[in-house]
Amino acid sequence: MNKKRRKWLADLMAKCEDIKGELEDVLAEEEEYRDNIPENMQGGERYQQADDACTAISDAVDNLQDAIDNIEELT
Repeated sequence: MNKKRRKWLADLMAKCEDIKGELEDVLAEEEEYRDNIPENMQGGERYQQADDACTAISDAVDNLQDAIDNIEELT
């Protein structure tokens, strides 16, 4: 791989790391929201939606980390 493509990949990896960081911030806020739902409402729809969002965001963070790791192997 030439220098130009390695630089391109490094730039893409940095963008992925930035997005991952932002997703982690959103995840922390959503987890805080979910965790502050009163106990008597934790079986309700709002809690389930927040929990589902936390799971989806966490999966996205994990997938981005996998992409970052794969790109890092190339650079």
